[in-house]
Amino acid sequence: MAEMSVRRRMIEDMTVRNRSRATQQSYLYAVAKFSRHFSRSPDRLGLDEVHAFQGHLVSTGISWSGLKRIVCALRFLYGVTLGQKTIPEHIPYAREPRQLPVVLS
Repeated sequence: MAEMSVRRRMIEDMTVRNRSRATQQSYLYAVAKFSRHFSRSPDRLGLDEVHAFQGHLVSTGISWSGLKRIVCALRFLYGVTLGQKTIPEHIPYAREPRQLPVVLS
């Protein structure tokens, strides 16, 4: 039941901040995926679990844009919905590795 209240609060927070419907669905999917990975409610998970989840996602070969979307959702969850202001500062954004340009000769 606690997960439903977190979900409901997150939906209300996103609605108040005028997030689009697509963004709301994307964030809710990301938080549900995070929660399912550890089989616990997201309000019972901390920074160590966030870092472990990010490592898991990178090892599965997720796209960089997909990883950024999940990071934004988790930062919103902890910073706005759960009110834990120190955790989002420590959740790093993914940086796409730079590739050298192709030189035609």
